[in-house]
Amino acid sequence: MKYSIVLTAALMALGLNACDKPADVTPAATVTVPVPGPAGPTGDTGATGATGAPGATGSDGSMGAPGATGVTGDTGERGKTGGNTVVIVPASPPAPDAPPAR
Repeated sequence: MKYSIVLTAALMALGLNACDKPADVTPAATVTVPVPGPAGPTGDTGATGATGAPGATGSDGSMGAPGATGVTGDTGERGKTGGNTVVIVPASPPAPDAPPAR
């Protein structure tokens, strides 16, 4: 116990001396900045540029919407009664024979 106080005091002295070192300060270099003078006279106007190439053809447009339904037409006239017209319907061909049984 008698050495603990002496040891603590020695450690504190070393610790405080280590933290108390002044840092070296380097002075900043002086930079000379040139100051611009007055503006000069305005220059001549430049020549007109060449005409540009024509642009590419655009893409096809989208298809339009379907049109509206048309108006219903007028009702036709009633047909005339037939006269002496005869309609002949050909007879259907006979059915093929069934194959013989084995």
